[in-house]
Amino acid sequence: MAPSINDVTKPKGPTSSPIASRLFSTSRPPSLDDFRTLTSNSATNSYPLAKVTVHNVPVYELPDYDSLSSGELSALQDEWYHILLSGPGVFATKKLYTSISLLDRVDDVFSAIITNEKKSSRKKGDHFAGSGANDRIWNSFSKHCMQDSDTFLEYYSNPWLPLISSAWLGPHHRLTAQVNIVKPGAAAQISHRDYHIGFQNNESCAKFPKAMQVASQFLTLQGAVAHSNMPVESGPTRLLPFSQKFEGYMAYRIPEFQQYFLDNYVSVALEKGDGLFFNPALFHAAGQNDSADIQRSANLLQISSAFGKPMETVDTYPLIERTWDGLAERYKKEGLTDEVKAFIGNVAEGYPFPTNLDRRVPETAGMAPASEQDLLLKALKESWTKGTLLNELKKMKEDASA
Repeated sequence: MAPSINDVTKPKGPTSSPIASRLFSTSRPPSLDDFRTLTSNSATNSYPLAKVTVHNVPVYELPDYDSLSSGELSALQDEWYHILLSGPGVFATKKLYTSISLLDRVDDVFSAIITNEKKSSRKKGDHFAGSGANDRIWNSFSKHCMQDSDTFLEYYSNPWLPLISSAWLGPHHRLTAQVNIVKPGAAAQISHRDYHIGFQNNESCAKFPKAMQVASQFLTLQGAVAHSNMPVESGPTRLLPFSQKFEGYMAYRIPEFQQYFLDNYVSVALEKGDGLFFNPALFHAAGQNDSADIQRSANLLQISSAFGKPMETVDTYPLIERTWDGLAERYKKEGLTDEVKAFIGNVAEGYPFPTNLDRRVPETAGMAPASEQDLLLKALKESWTKGTLLNELKKMKEDASA
């Protein structure tokens, strides 16, 4: 006869259990000495493809994308992956965008969006400044497209973006973006870690088990495109290399850790068109803008794994509608170039879940139905009209709903 519940030994108190707690303790702070030891590492000479290492931050001089073989591109990804996982947790890319005229045109678009939004009486939030102290565009990705689809198509056709993103996140990631313009005199942020768990308050953060606190960093890649020159006096992002390797999202909230960050952070000056990418668990903070006249401007890229939830909602239908003619014309002239593939990867969903498998039955031997990206590629190759594509896209979205 099977034992009843009354026959089972009752669990002992937590102090006598040989099983460690699944949670990080809120009453016993993590070790600052361990943190100090971890962040005292050095990345000097560890990354042969980097042009230089500045304050433990590898800096890569990006050549013309088409000049590199697939093997050379993969070797770059191997270094970036190692940096984000086991190394300093952050790297910079010189000449991520080489066309300053494109960035100037995009800046004009951002300025128009900011001007229009300031006419609204709605209060706009900011991660670290009071409302209105700096200029912020939430979901600049979608708003950029709706304001000027031509520059949007050109900007997000950059093949370096998916190469960098997929090195950490793999395929089918979702790109979102937010513009931040920090004015002279603006104060610095408090050091922190980023989305997902880094955006929870202390009480909520403490409820996530240790494994999820570690997993959180694998669901997102943080990036930024410099839309202005960022000398050190303008306050480019403050960084604490190797800090992403410290487990748990509780430590950065402790005053002693915040002070340690202030005493040991580094910053890397950027030029307009450069990029910066880092593990979201890295301790970091926007710097204080001590310049006299530099409006420090960046398009912040938050790139999410296919297995994670992006911070912002992107409605892909109007973006595809606005850009299809330009994309189809580009495909007709150039074929399926890296730039065309990059744009498709940015504008459309590559991961088909969640979906309704009663209506969206997989057509191949796999268990996944077609994605929006699959649909766009098919439409380009078969020369669909815009109307046909939009009808099929609308049907796909409707069929995917519950």
